Amino acid sequence: IIAITSGKGGVGKTLLSANLAAALARRGERVLVIDADLGLANLDVVLNLQPRRTLHDVFTGRATLDQAVLDAPGDFQVLLAGSGLIEYSRLTPEVREQFARLLDTVRPRYDRILLDTGAGISDVVLYAISLADDALVIATPEPTSLADAYATVKVLGLQQGRASMLLVVNQVQRPGEGRQIATQLQSVIERFVQLPDGGRIRLQPLGEIPTDASVRQAVQRRQLVMTTFPGSDVAKGIGAIAARLAALQPPSARVPAPAVVALPPDLAPAPEPVRDDDAPAAVPSGAADTA
Repeated sequence: IIAITSGKGGVGKTLLSANLAAALARRGERVLVIDADLGLANLDVVLNLQPRRTLHDVFTGRATLDQAVLDAPGDFQVLLAGSGLIEYSRLTPEVREQFARLLDTVRPRYDRILLDTGAGISDVVLYAISLADDALVIATPEPTSLADAYATVKVLGLQQGRASMLLVVNQVQRPGEGRQIATQLQSVIERFVQLPDGGRIRLQPLGEIPTDASVRQAVQRRQLVMTTFPGSDVAKGIGAIAARLAALQPPSARVPAPAVVALPPDLAPAPEPVRDDDAPAAVPSGAADTA
C-alpha cells in the first residue's frame, strides 16, 4: 500500500495516482486506487466516472464493497469517496476503525494499492498515510511546494517514524531538474531533521514529470494521459516512475479475488435499500486536482 501525498494542494497527486495506476496495470499488476481524500474527493472527475456507490455508502452500510469498487479506464480499479461530506473533515474513532478494516479487507486482493490522500497534514490525511506501507511525496519546483513537502516529510518522520520515503517531482521545466530538487531537499532534511532514534530520513527519488500541454488537455477531457497521449513526455515520465517503483518494490503475491468482495459484518451497519435518487450528482469538470 502506497500513500500518495503532498504538503501543498494542486501539485498533481490525483493525476499521478490515476496515471501511475494505469502504468502499473500495463505491467500486469492488479491495482486498486482508493480516494482517501474522504471529504473532498475528485478522483471521479479525473476518470470521468459518476459512481452510484462510494466509500461513504460502504461505511454507512448502504452498499457492499463489491458494489462500490469500479473498473476504471486504464485497466485498474477504483474505490471513490464522496465530496462535500462534512463528517469526514475530522477523524473520529469510527472512521479510523472502518478505514483500517477496509484496507485489511482489500489488501490481499491486489498487487498494489494506491491511496490518493488529501493535501496537508490534517489528522485525516496523516491517519490514511499511517496505514500505508510507504509514503510517496509529490512536489513541484515552486518554493511553496518544496517548503510544504519538507514539512510533510518532517512530520511523517517524527510522528510515524518513517526513515525512508518516495519522492516524485512534478512540473519540471528541464531534464534533470527533479534530481537536482531531490538532492536539495535531501540536504535540508539531513541538516534539520533527526529521528527520535538518532537516524536520518532518506528520500528515494522515483523520477520527474515534465510540464506538458498534454496534461491540461487530458484533464479537460477527463481522460488519462497514459491512454490519451501515450507518446507524450508526461506519459513516458510516469511510465519510467512505474518501472522504478516495480523494480524497487516488486508487487505483492497475488491472491485470487473472490466473486464478491465484502467487508466483515461488523464493519458497518446492516445495508439499507439504495434508491436511484441516492446517486450523487456529476461533479463539475473544474474541480480536479491537476498537475
